[in-house]
Amino acid sequence: MKRFSTLLLSTAAAVFVVQLAGCDSSDPGAADIESAVASAPTEVSSSSRAAVDDQRLLNAANEPGQWLTVGGTYEERHYSPLKQIDGNNVGQLGLKWFADYDTNLSQQGTPLYVDGVLYVSTAWSKVYAFDARNGQQLWQYDPQTAKDIVTKVCCGIVNRGIAAYDGKIYLGTLDGYLVAIDAATGNEAWRKLTVDPDAQYSITSAPRIVKGMVLIGNSGSEFGIRGYLAAYDAKTGDERWRFYTVPGNPADGFENPQMAQAASTWGGDWWVLGGGGSVWDALTYDVKNDLVIFGTGNGTPWNQQARDPSGGDNLFVASIIAVKPDTGEYAWHYQTTPGDTWDYDAIGPVMLLDLDWQGEQRRVVVQPNKNGFMYVLDAATGKLLKADPFTEVNWASGVDLETGRPIEVPAARFKDGTTFNLAPGVQGGHGWHKNSFNPETGLLYIATQRAYYAMQADPNYMRNVGGANTGLAFAAGFNYYRDHPDAPREFVGYVVAWDPVAGKEVWRSEEHDGPTGSTLATGGGLVFSGGGNNTNEFRAYDATTGQKLWSFDTQTGMVAGPITYELDGKQYVAASVGINQAGNYYAPNYSRLLVFELNGTALLPPAEAFTPPPLDPPPLTASAEAVEHGGEVYGQYCGTCHGNNGQARGANFPNLMTSPMLNAQEAFDAVVINGIKAQNGMASFADKVSAADSADIRAFLIARANELKASLPPAPPAAARAGDVHDDVQDNDE
Repeated sequence: MKRFSTLLLSTAAAVFVVQLAGCDSSDPGAADIESAVASAPTEVSSSSRAAVDDQRLLNAANEPGQWLTVGGTYEERHYSPLKQIDGNNVGQLGLKWFADYDTNLSQQGTPLYVDGVLYVSTAWSKVYAFDARNGQQLWQYDPQTAKDIVTKVCCGIVNRGIAAYDGKIYLGTLDGYLVAIDAATGNEAWRKLTVDPDAQYSITSAPRIVKGMVLIGNSGSEFGIRGYLAAYDAKTGDERWRFYTVPGNPADGFENPQMAQAASTWGGDWWVLGGGGSVWDALTYDVKNDLVIFGTGNGTPWNQQARDPSGGDNLFVASIIAVKPDTGEYAWHYQTTPGDTWDYDAIGPVMLLDLDWQGEQRRVVVQPNKNGFMYVLDAATGKLLKADPFTEVNWASGVDLETGRPIEVPAARFKDGTTFNLAPGVQGGHGWHKNSFNPETGLLYIATQRAYYAMQADPNYMRNVGGANTGLAFAAGFNYYRDHPDAPREFVGYVVAWDPVAGKEVWRSEEHDGPTGSTLATGGGLVFSGGGNNTNEFRAYDATTGQKLWSFDTQTGMVAGPITYELDGKQYVAASVGINQAGNYYAPNYSRLLVFELNGTALLPPAEAFTPPPLDPPPLTASAEAVEHGGEVYGQYCGTCHGNNGQARGANFPNLMTSPMLNAQEAFDAVVINGIKAQNGMASFADKVSAADSADIRAFLIARANELKASLPPAPPAAARAGDVHDDVQDNDE
């Protein structure tokens, strides 16, 4: 379904509204309406679209009216000096136009604005181009991603952004392709497969353009891949260089001295599962030092006891790395979490700042890490300058600035069958969500999380080629929190304003369930942020005090990075929104691009009423052995998507606790074995899960659903229930 709504100003200054309520064959007249919209005149010249070259990228800060890259500039500060919209008038901000997407699920792509056109990527790796004046869709590109790719995806059918360069829009697709799209027509210019199609790779991150090359990483550390960052010629798609983040099989030799060095920090035969270390988000280019700086993901499996019992550092997982852009040659690294066993990727966005540091100007890299510490590194050398906790941290008491190593709490490694209630949990103190920095206030605005997760090793873990590898007991969390009702188990999000020089919090926003949205800072003294998964709100805060000055009901969750731009002398704010309402997969989604202006008057259509499916499982009839085995298989193939014990991970996947498929094995098998939901992204697992396994998975889910139901107070009447009764467990990991 697609709806297009906008206020269009013609040359006669007439104002009219167009709404396209549906475009499939069952909607009478939709084709005629769509044709009329497509042929409507536009002032955007197709011949000059995405006319971005190296000089424009290098000098992006001198074009504050544009938004040429995901982070606004190479520094990834998500800051605009535009100040027409400020604290005095932001209360007058209203909707100018909106355009619906034909994809739902979670929308995580930061839009680009280039010379009158807005470009945005959506779920299923689709890309739209809109006339920024009125919202007219100029084109849509669909890479026709194979629906069974979901079996290779950890954390949602998402895409986090695109790049513009030399008349093209560059996209990484979920099934591992790098695509160049003609910005004038939306037609594919070239396509390059960047991964081994037989391995469990995927791509969700935004490409970056550096010196005529397109840089892209990949995802899949849970599924046994060997991570790398690669550079491709922007004109032809030919690979220019590749930097692996973990060593391969020593018998094959090492690509460079760093891989040999890294191999000395691993034990066992790690290469059988690839090692992990995927480069699935953090990436920037330091123009001053001529370095590409990026973060790496977790090892395979998460649990180091299963990955490398020798207890090595396992370079270069959970690290920040710098390489030379011309060749991909190693420059420096800093490992944020040596020997990571907690899924503490170092993929949170890295930002480049020029700070007054101990009396002198210093170029630094800052990263609020998933492990809960804020790192400040020298950008030229990678030397650790500062590390402070910015959220609840219990796995380490601090970071030794001399050695650069965390001061670990021994119990945090959950050895000998123990359970550790980890903070931050695997959800992270901060995930992939975009942060921003205002040079006037000197503050960094962080999408922050306070989260817990009960960690326990799986004593029966065996390598799972083709499935997820965590090495954790998936039932541990359910059992631990049931047996320890007073143990903290929250997962809340909020915005923190952080002084990176003093290493302290200045203010924080209100808290809400689940992650909060990415942030945008502006010269008008404002910080914009989405409400995350479970709060249907787009907000503006005072950048100095944190006072909430404005909000807008988006009817849906918002986590993607908002942007601001200037057109015809007027400042606008654009935001890509869309997460299923109330954090529930079955709820209406309302995925759209929203564009705001001062005194905007456009209205969204009324939201649909939604009542979450009840927690009403059938009685358990299977044996304890079947339930136990079902939990093991669930942990291998289902848990990374559907969450701990079947409880939904946000809105990206169905909450299996409330699934009607639990009522009949035939219905359950139709999805799991026969793949009747493949078009929705739930492909058949027949090559991994037998009929007997499927029956045991269902038994496991029924057992857990009944235990959960018994632990809850009586449900209020259906009319009074406003949201899902379950806690969301949303990892931010790939």
